[in-house]
Amino acid sequence: MTGLNHPLLAAASDTADRFGSLFTFINVISVAAFTMVIAVTVYFSVKYRRRSEGQRTSPVKHNFKLEFLWSAVPTVLMIVMFAWGFNDFAALSQTPADALPLRVIAKQWNWTVGYPGLDRECTAEMSADGGAETEFVVPVNRPFTVKLSSEDVLHSFWIPDFKVKKDALPNRYTGYTVTPTEIGDHRFYCAEYCGANHSRMAGTIHVVSQEDWKLWLDGKLEGVPNCKVDPTAPDYAPKLFVKYGCAGCHSVTEDRAIVIGPPLYGLVAKGSETMEDGSSVTVDDNYLRESIEYAEKQRVAGFAGKNMPAFRGRISEVELDALVNYIKGLGAVDQAPTNEDGTKSE
Repeated sequence: MTGLNHPLLAAASDTADRFGSLFTFINVISVAAFTMVIAVTVYFSVKYRRRSEGQRTSPVKHNFKLEFLWSAVPTVLMIVMFAWGFNDFAALSQTPADALPLRVIAKQWNWTVGYPGLDRECTAEMSADGGAETEFVVPVNRPFTVKLSSEDVLHSFWIPDFKVKKDALPNRYTGYTVTPTEIGDHRFYCAEYCGANHSRMAGTIHVVSQEDWKLWLDGKLEGVPNCKVDPTAPDYAPKLFVKYGCAGCHSVTEDRAIVIGPPLYGLVAKGSETMEDGSSVTVDDNYLRESIEYAEKQRVAGFAGKNMPAFRGRISEVELDALVNYIKGLGAVDQAPTNEDGTKSE
């Protein structure tokens, strides 16, 4: 399939070759069956047509062999197609140890592609006409695993050249693993109608050589977006605070309002926190780090039953340092988390 130039049959991944073979098999069977049914229909229509007004139809009798064949053969073919397709589908869920993890977030009408642990995030600003062309980079012949979710409505992450597509759902993770096999630029689209600018929710995957991948990681590859996150940017930590959902449970305003979890404004200035078991801990860098990575290890008094997920392995060291420093600074200056539209999050 790789050598064919037709866009429908383009194969630029291991998955494309697998699905391409199944696609060809199903189409050959379908065309053959359609041709046979039409040919037999035409033949019998002509052979057994009524030749005179008084002609009577001969009695129709059962033919067990014929009836068995036209039931058994399609059944066997359907079983083969199902088993073949299920095997290929299951392969998408297998994640090799060396797979590159990608965090793909969909929203109207843009894609954000993050590289957990690499401090990179590729996205695009929405243009005046609603378009947003996101670009990201992956190395050739190395599998990458897509972890998908949506911030608003249903979307679908479709890479035609790779022959993979998966829905991005709100409040739920989906994904797949695929290995690109051809260096070059490959388009991706949203394949689930998601509103007015659905058709403009697209982008490009730059598949590069292993050498160019290393250059990209070093910020030296030209012609493609670097996507390097700047942890020194003033709005970096506040946006992380919103991105990881912290603002939904912890207030950062001077009134120290309780939302769900403990308020964070002036936390370090307090000097210590009383735990559920009655002990007291010093609020320092290590406490803040541990509270983010292992939230349930120590619970603040008065917040029984208020569960927080552990973020160990979910955020990078750079992000963790930024969040710790951000929380430490609350109470000294106004650092309320910033939404993407520039407004402050309460």
